Amino acid sequence: MRLSGSWASLGLLVVATAALEALSRGGWVSTFVMPPPSETLAAIPGLFLHEGLGYATWVTFQTTLLATTLALLIGVPAGALLARHRRFGQAYEPWLEAAFSAPIILLYPLFLIFFGRSLVTIVVMGFVVGVIPVIIKTREGIVNLRPVFHNLALSLHMSDVQSLIKIILPAALPSIFVGLRLALIYAMINIVAVEFLVGLGGLGYLVADMYDRYDIPSMYSAIVFVVMLSSAFFLVIERSEAWLRSA
Repeated sequence: MRLSGSWASLGLLVVATAALEALSRGGWVSTFVMPPPSETLAAIPGLFLHEGLGYATWVTFQTTLLATTLALLIGVPAGALLARHRRFGQAYEPWLEAAFSAPIILLYPLFLIFFGRSLVTIVVMGFVVGVIPVIIKTREGIVNLRPVFHNLALSLHMSDVQSLIKIILPAALPSIFVGLRLALIYAMINIVAVEFLVGLGGLGYLVADMYDRYDIPSMYSAIVFVVMLSSAFFLVIERSEAWLRSA
């Protein structure tokens, strides 16, 4: 069923691409506004050769990885702390969920004042949107554990720290991994967006640069590459999560 759904999605993408190609080639849509998809895809190798697309991808990947790592280092202990103190967790959970659904990108001017036009601003933006789902899912995973895990820690006379590291967190790992997946996705989205706004960094900066030069085919090529990279990124995370659940 899942395989047929994937083929259906691929078929829809092919049909949409063919329709855009026909509209552009037939003169229904100005090629100045919407270049044919074939030309857009053909321009991607040129971005690697002449515009530093490979380097831009590496910069965005590094920034996303750093922001997500910080989100894990802060979010997992914070989520465990809120799970340990149930009343605090229940009190702060609505605020965390509200923050998660809020457009955090609007905080960009504030961080720009504090950190200036630098990569620090981009990393902080990625961290802020990434740490919230990690906290929520870590707390959720620990709170929803079966009592047998807590009883096991008591029977082994473990301290709170020992039980957390050796039993509780490993048992809650599937839920924590969901938080990690959300953190990676949202961090990457916001990092690319802030790179576009700041005009600094990796893929977002490259799209902004093509736009400023009014190089429309290259701009679309960069956007298509970002979408393709994000889709591949999501697929890898999804497969890793499925492997973790089956392990």
